[in-house]
Amino acid sequence: MSFADLKRNRSSAISTLTAAAEQSGSGQQQQNKSYVDDRFWKPTSDKAGNGYAVIRFLPAPAGEELPWVRYWDHGFQGPGGLWYIESSLTSIGQQDPVSEMNTVLWNTGRDEDKALARERKRRLHYVANIQVISDPAKPENEGKVFLYKFGKKIFDKVMDVMQPQFADEQPVNPFDFWEGANFKIKIRKVDGWVNYDKSEFDGVSAISQDDTEIEAIYNKLYSLQDFMDPKNYKTYEELKQRLNKVLGEAQVMTTAESISLDETDNTPPWNEPAPEAQQSPGVSVSSVDDDADDTLSYFQKLATQS
Repeated sequence: MSFADLKRNRSSAISTLTAAAEQSGSGQQQQNKSYVDDRFWKPTSDKAGNGYAVIRFLPAPAGEELPWVRYWDHGFQGPGGLWYIESSLTSIGQQDPVSEMNTVLWNTGRDEDKALARERKRRLHYVANIQVISDPAKPENEGKVFLYKFGKKIFDKVMDVMQPQFADEQPVNPFDFWEGANFKIKIRKVDGWVNYDKSEFDGVSAISQDDTEIEAIYNKLYSLQDFMDPKNYKTYEELKQRLNKVLGEAQVMTTAESISLDETDNTPPWNEPAPEAQQSPGVSVSSVDDDADDTLSYFQKLATQS
């Protein structure tokens, strides 16, 4: 879509985006290729766990339909101390060995097996283009375009402004250059974990009064297609081999439909921080997820150690 088409067709964007969000139940996307990706921005917290920044969600890049992508990953420690930190093939609609293992565990009906399935459940992430409006901790980021990884709770806030629940509220497309809204990220520590509940959208405003400046921002958007490209995922066989190595034994698998164990609350996927562990190809640990502490930032090497 050209910049001119983007401006002309923006009145129908909200209904298109909300429909796409409702239809995206099977997952689709992936992460990045490098362990430290300079394209990503993350908010900064102080020693007390508090942080503040203002960002603006940006529209879909030229030639792409949606301004966000979605993917799942798994992160858990095996009985021998090895870590499994891998992208889930369910993100691109394929069978994944951990989802199959969780199905087997859940179907035993045993409480201890269900607990293991919950421990090894998928974690949901979204990625979108943003412009940093205010970053008091790192003012050099202000005005720049980045990718931003976030979780279900922030995505729910996005959906809330597109689909307001009260009669006195008007729908807002937060990804719109002209009639969108800045997003104020407010970080707190609650019961020892990162919490974004106080984050909120500001009033409707144009990102700039100058279309030339807006078009320059549009031309800086990063493509999101890599996050849905199967070549950036390990194969089923590679993931199964890694899973068996982490667990220390061959697992019984099934092609039955996987149970839904997506992380949608504040429950952290790990009980305590671990040393850095290497991610699989396509995985970036450069940004924080809003549903859990930034545990993955500790994981740069351990997962591939024997």
